Amino acid sequence: MNHDHEYTPSNGLTKWLDKRLPLIRFADENMLSFPTPKNLNYFWTFGFILTLCLVTQIITGIILAMHYTPHVLLAFDSIEHIMRDVNYGWLIRYIHANGASMFFLAVFIHMFRGLYYGSYKEPREILWILGVVIFLLMIITAFMGYVLVWGQMSFWGATVITNLVATIPVVGESILTLLLGGFSVDNPTLNRFFSLHYLLPFVIFGVVILHIWALHVTGNNNPTGISVKDSNDTISFHPYYTVKDLFAYVVFLLMFSYFIFYNPNILGHPDNYIEADPMVTPAHIVPEWYLLPFYAILRAVPDKLMGVLLMFGSIAVLFFVPWLDTMKVRSARYRPTYKIFYFIFLVCCLLLGYLGGQAPEGIYLFLSRVCTIYYFAFFIAIMPILSKYEKPSAMPIGISNSAIDYNLEVDDNLEADDNLEADDNLVPSGNI
Repeated sequence: MNHDHEYTPSNGLTKWLDKRLPLIRFADENMLSFPTPKNLNYFWTFGFILTLCLVTQIITGIILAMHYTPHVLLAFDSIEHIMRDVNYGWLIRYIHANGASMFFLAVFIHMFRGLYYGSYKEPREILWILGVVIFLLMIITAFMGYVLVWGQMSFWGATVITNLVATIPVVGESILTLLLGGFSVDNPTLNRFFSLHYLLPFVIFGVVILHIWALHVTGNNNPTGISVKDSNDTISFHPYYTVKDLFAYVVFLLMFSYFIFYNPNILGHPDNYIEADPMVTPAHIVPEWYLLPFYAILRAVPDKLMGVLLMFGSIAVLFFVPWLDTMKVRSARYRPTYKIFYFIFLVCCLLLGYLGGQAPEGIYLFLSRVCTIYYFAFFIAIMPILSKYEKPSAMPIGISNSAIDYNLEVDDNLEADDNLEADDNLVPSGNI
């Protein structure tokens, strides 16, 4: 994206620094003065919120690691030591534990926003793929962090999930032994998980930098899905969106604070306040709430290997979304048929989250299977079919020009270029 603004050093020190290490110039041109579509709504503030969530998790995680002992005989007691003896240890732990839930809540909203407004479409395919990579790394990191508590649910959750690896033909058993460091979840497992849990957030941070870089190459999408045509369609990121992002973060922080100070344990499981005991199995083993949809998919089929394939497939399919949905109109605002299927998909995902916490039997099992079928059908069948046959509704000419030209029609062979995207001129009417 082209910049109309040129950074000019204001004094001798900034001139000296600019010649040798142009950090201020980089920050000004790529953040503060970055031209941003002027019609972004509050759903676009979650990128900033997620960045602060990641920083919060890293800082609190480093402090907790100073007091944590990765040993099966001492891990649970070290958590109690943090809660009772470390100055403000209870606060740091509650921020970290509930911060993971807030992190996932924000990333779910961020991803569903991308699916609604078509932020994965050309030229933002790499941007979307990097986002899915971040999501996958978050799941792995969160799962390992949950195990570190070494409560009943941590231990048995780790036992159930890691044993799924053994279903992989030929190499499954070898991978499982390497992962566990033995034949069962024990001290080597805890050490491995602690090391990886400490390392992966920094890997996530690196991928986040790539994600932001890719965003600044292609520029932001916007609620209309229409590409920026000139400077009239944009405003500088600062102060307009910095203030908007900060306001959104304060509101988000208020909700975050409620969980920290008033209901810090409501998102956890009571059994995890019981020290891990390999001889006592909990009545009902469930992961954290943000993993429940995938857990429901895992249990939706009776075959163990098929369940594992579907669980991992539910994330893998996200990588191919840019090529499954080839409709040139981005935003669901102008895709009435897609909008209907999208909201059904949203309800389906919420229902999977609920079903993942229920026993896999009776009506719960039946609904899990129905929702699982629709989950994959939405990506594999519905998206390609709608891309081919759906007729979008009328669209405005541009971001700044709300006028509608009904004479322009969809050209399926239209290709995008650097200055004018194909969907800029898509203004047909009608439904599928």
